[in-house]
Amino acid sequence: MKTAVMAHAERIMILLLAGIYIAGQLTHGTWVTPVLGSMVFIAIVLLLPRLRGMTLWLTAGFLVLGAWLMLVQKADACTWFQAAGMNVTLVTLFVFAPLFGIPVRLPAYVEALKRFYETTLKSRTLLFAGTQLLTQVMGVFINVGAIPVVHPIAFVKPQSPLMSRLLAGAMNRGFAGAIFWSPYFAAMALVTSALSLRWSELLPYLLGLAGISFAVSLAVDFKGLLQAEREEQKENADEGTEVNMAREPERGAAGSAVTMVSAPPGVAGAAEPVRSEPEAVPAASRPKAGFPAGLAVYLASAIAAVLAAELLLALPMVLVTCFTAVLFPLAWCLFKGYAATYREGLTNHLNVTLPALKKEITLFLAAGFFSGAIGTTGFGASIPPLLSAVPLPIAFTFSAAVVVLITATSVIGLHPIVTVTILAASVDPAQVDISLTYFAVLLLGSWGISNTISPASAVNNLLAGLFKQPVFDFAVPNYRFAAGMAVVLLLYLAVAVR
Repeated sequence: MKTAVMAHAERIMILLLAGIYIAGQLTHGTWVTPVLGSMVFIAIVLLLPRLRGMTLWLTAGFLVLGAWLMLVQKADACTWFQAAGMNVTLVTLFVFAPLFGIPVRLPAYVEALKRFYETTLKSRTLLFAGTQLLTQVMGVFINVGAIPVVHPIAFVKPQSPLMSRLLAGAMNRGFAGAIFWSPYFAAMALVTSALSLRWSELLPYLLGLAGISFAVSLAVDFKGLLQAEREEQKENADEGTEVNMAREPERGAAGSAVTMVSAPPGVAGAAEPVRSEPEAVPAASRPKAGFPAGLAVYLASAIAAVLAAELLLALPMVLVTCFTAVLFPLAWCLFKGYAATYREGLTNHLNVTLPALKKEITLFLAAGFFSGAIGTTGFGASIPPLLSAVPLPIAFTFSAAVVVLITATSVIGLHPIVTVTILAASVDPAQVDISLTYFAVLLLGSWGISNTISPASAVNNLLAGLFKQPVFDFAVPNYRFAAGMAVVLLLYLAVAVR
């Protein structure tokens, strides 16, 4: 009973945080900062006892260090409240964005995807590429939930150990591609809100980066895919030999397969040999091989709806995403006759998904407070003098340092939300000779790269659970991909991003 009451109180607190944030964004009232800041501290105190392990220590550490910095800087109450509310945007996104995934999980779409895999993605290279692209597209809408959706589809047929490892990497990198450009992820919400940018401004550059990551992934695993293709050819040859031996037909004089058919009554002659032909399969009974059209229309329409709403409404990206997440999936399910499915999905989100996110919510709120506290120290202003000692353009030096910092801290288990929040809140891009757009792509690209190699990332831990193997078995194989993407990201920023 006590546990149920606590769970209910936690859910109400999370919903209140999101509701007050939205009200504040719409009204621009001065009351918002102290109320929201106070509620953040209350929420952290309420949720902190529920944490365990590294998350508990990190959250407590951020709170203690943040409070110490505030006291040293002799910050006033308003500064404390502003720092506490740094990452409330992410909580708001956690409340609403998952609603986009309700139609994606419709059984009809999932079954159609399985048929698409069985009938179309027959080569190992196509299977790898299709799995990475499908994970990216699904991940855009349902975040890490894309992994348990794509996994059974990709493994609708048993795979060899080599191909299983390659497909695990494809899902991992596909999710990283979604981090680059999804408007529904915490990464995008944090970066666009901190830098006051519109998603539509970044989208062309981020889609280009996602495409490049796909090419880098194929290049990194090219040799492995060739080996998998050779294994498949050998398996097919062996199976063909076994079938021929098991079904050796009677041979005529010419050595061709024949079947003895008796002559009809009244016709002279004994049994006559005729060639056997494979029985034709009716076209209507063949499984459809195409990508499910309904799902494709929904995915494209959802992205178009967010893009149109952002361009037409003078609202922050987070609010656009939240309002669209409530209305568009509801309208789609009503139009398709899946109202009951929407109700079930909404109930599951409120009672299961949202409470399961309390660990991330508490950590992100504490990290936001810590980054806000660092901002009061003037940390960002100290970076240009430090980098000016390096005999290279400051923009390149800063970019390389950011990529290394975010990926290196992720390898040791620190969530990129911490580093990105500090950098986004503390650094003035103009002081390091880069634009806001350049800075945003740099942060999002580094976040996506780091996610593939972090032993603490949700994707690697989820894959470890699905495959029942140590988490490092999924992080370490992506080191080459991360190194290649780090180099390509720096080149891409220098050449393509203004």
